[in-house]
Amino acid sequence: MDTMPPSPTAPSVAAPIRWWRNWWRGLSPTRQDRFAALAPLAAVLMFLAAIVAAFWYLRAEEVEREQEALRRDVEYAHQRVRLRLLERQEQIMRIARDLSNQDLARVDFVSRAEILISQYPELQAITWIDERRRIRASQAAPTLGSGQLRMAGEVLKPGDTADAFGLARDLQQPVYVQPSVIAGDAAPLLQLQVPLNNQGRFGGVVLSEYSIDSLLRYGTPTEVLARYAVTLLDDKGHLLAGTPLGPRNKASQLLPWKPRANEYEVPVSPVGNGLTLRAQAYRTSLGMVGSGLFWLVGTLSGMTAWMLIATWRHTRRRMRTQEALVAETNFRRAMENSILTGMRALDLEGRISYVNAAFCQMTGWSAQELVGLKAPFPYWPESDLETLQAKLRDELSGNTTAGGFQVRVKRKSGTLFDARLYVSPLIDAHGQQTGWMTSMTDITEPNRIRAQLSASHERFTIVLESLDASVSVAPLGSEELLFANKLYRQWFGSHTGGHLQLVAQAGMVPISGKEHSGMDDEDGLMGLPTDPLTSARSENTEIYLTELGKWLEVRSRYLNWVDGRLAQMVIATDITPRRLAEEQAGRQAERAQSVSRLITMGEMASSLAHELNQPLTAINNYCSGLLLRIQNGQLGEEALLETLQKTAHQAQRAGQIIQHIRSFVQKSEPNRTLADVHSMVTEAVELADIELRRRNVRLTHHVAARLPPVMADTILIEQVLVNLMKNGAEAIEHAKRPPPNRSVELRVVPRQVDEHDGVEFSVCDTGRGLAPEVRKRLFEAFFSTKEEGMGMGLNLCRSIVESHQGRMDVENLYNGLELAGCRFTFWLPLAKPADAAATTVANEQTPRMVA
Repeated sequence: MDTMPPSPTAPSVAAPIRWWRNWWRGLSPTRQDRFAALAPLAAVLMFLAAIVAAFWYLRAEEVEREQEALRRDVEYAHQRVRLRLLERQEQIMRIARDLSNQDLARVDFVSRAEILISQYPELQAITWIDERRRIRASQAAPTLGSGQLRMAGEVLKPGDTADAFGLARDLQQPVYVQPSVIAGDAAPLLQLQVPLNNQGRFGGVVLSEYSIDSLLRYGTPTEVLARYAVTLLDDKGHLLAGTPLGPRNKASQLLPWKPRANEYEVPVSPVGNGLTLRAQAYRTSLGMVGSGLFWLVGTLSGMTAWMLIATWRHTRRRMRTQEALVAETNFRRAMENSILTGMRALDLEGRISYVNAAFCQMTGWSAQELVGLKAPFPYWPESDLETLQAKLRDELSGNTTAGGFQVRVKRKSGTLFDARLYVSPLIDAHGQQTGWMTSMTDITEPNRIRAQLSASHERFTIVLESLDASVSVAPLGSEELLFANKLYRQWFGSHTGGHLQLVAQAGMVPISGKEHSGMDDEDGLMGLPTDPLTSARSENTEIYLTELGKWLEVRSRYLNWVDGRLAQMVIATDITPRRLAEEQAGRQAERAQSVSRLITMGEMASSLAHELNQPLTAINNYCSGLLLRIQNGQLGEEALLETLQKTAHQAQRAGQIIQHIRSFVQKSEPNRTLADVHSMVTEAVELADIELRRRNVRLTHHVAARLPPVMADTILIEQVLVNLMKNGAEAIEHAKRPPPNRSVELRVVPRQVDEHDGVEFSVCDTGRGLAPEVRKRLFEAFFSTKEEGMGMGLNLCRSIVESHQGRMDVENLYNGLELAGCRFTFWLPLAKPADAAATTVANEQTPRMVA
């Protein structure tokens, strides 16, 4: 027999078959069984998908044909309506052209409008409106409502018609007014306004109004109206004419597969988007879904699907046991691979039978390289072979350590790490030991952290022990001493007495039962506040311990101890040298102030002598005159009394000068009291005026009225004022100013600095001012611009002002670009109510000394 030649399509068919056969053979038995079990389910799904796709395709074809027919019919209806509108527009434009050429009288306009309205039912009214918006003539159909009639002589009211009138006037083109829904029974009308152009001048418009309902009825073909529900809508979707289809069954609207309504709409030109023609197709049949063919095929498909699903369920039950076994195996393998602990199994002969992924990751060797090896293993360091061999023998003999043991392990890269090994026997399902299971944990990082913590603790202890301050920590409500450094042990020993003594003497013991605190602000533990005590708050107090003979600065704060207890830490620093230095500095400053006053009075000695010489000379003259007149018998009683009163006044004046000088010079310790600003300024001016008059310098002063008192030492502030005024006089004399320019001015006014009220004292002179290099060092000690000066005056003045919580500054005064003098200012804060009360109590308790 002759064999037939192979078909040319055979290779193309055989290649996919061979590919599927090879792919199926490459699968594991488990996967083959799984795919075999899924085959019935896949067949059911594919069969149902094919049926659904076929019906969907047929339904889509039917819907597309219906939509195409609807679109074609709507476009045809739109062309008919458009042509009808254009014809009416052309007729209205002819009337407008005749009116513009004045070829049409009012009677003729009404006659032509009546003819058009009678011929075309959609035309409802034609109106002639002049350029002033006044209606010249109007003709309306009998069907037009009375509210829509336009009477001759009326003027257009504001609205859509008036707006379109203005637009037609501006554009000089026909304008359609978009229809709007009118309230009531009146039907909406479409308006067309054609402008009148009389030799380039706007002469009004011809307004034609169309019935939208008639336009739809007579403009749409009857065959379209028979097949579709045709309506006209405005730009907002409101119904203008026609009857739309009613809503479908509410139950069918909730279905996700409910068919959409077959409709199409198009804007009516030349009106534009303001008028839309919509058509909705009537449903004339139940469609393919409701036919018997569909239900027959659906029933057969359901039966086939039921049989295939039954086959799939039978296969699925057969696969459950195998799937459970595979899931359990995969779970155990995943659990072993997810842990960070390395697992190694040895058989009874010491051969590696299993390693997990973590063990391979630690050592760097793969499972294929390790399984089957015997000791010595490649991850053993060469230096520890004997030790590890001995550990292995103990492990195989059953001498295992309960807590494990630490070894060094070598990675494949050659690096070493610390590990801890735990050994346990490996028992099979029959209760027989088949080997040993060893778990290995990398402890390199914990060992490093432990070493760092130990070194850190040692450094911390060394630092605390070498501090020059006493540090102690004790829990609240207990006499236990939690921590004490070396200096504390040297001062107080190893008991808590010193800690408690420092806390008590420094006044840092928590006080329970504050008057302003309620039960919500305290707890039952020693009356401590419920706020967090571990915040960064500390209390500093300076105390003197007679047992040690030292001044100590004590700082305290609350903290949580390592065991969770609330504790108090106290740090005591020896400040005895500092306190001694401060006391010595205070005494030196006091002496410097006294010496400065003595120097000032020494410099003013000649002036004071001249000032005292005047009252003493007057007293001498009064006494000599009395003696002479008594000897001559010319002295009467009234003249004697007058002369004695003048003599007593001059003696009182000399005594006041001496008393002021004595109080100013003999002042020793500062005594800040509630001081009156006017009195201080008056005393300082009387003392300084003597020196200024000697140097031929004029002194003027201004003190603001009703200044509040300040807390100050009167004599020290007077010393500052006298020094500043005297320095001003010396600067004027050194500048050699002429007599009209030799003046010193003292002003005292209230001033607020940094939101604090106070009093500002300013002393202005007319000297040469200060150079920049002098201003930088002006308040330094022992710096002076005078040849015989000590350089302590301004330094002491600044110290006195700052000791009163004040500020002192200096600036040059300019007259244009020329230096015209210098101004020293200092500011003192006002007395607080608490200071005033304390001064009053002190004055009441201290008896006054009577001279």
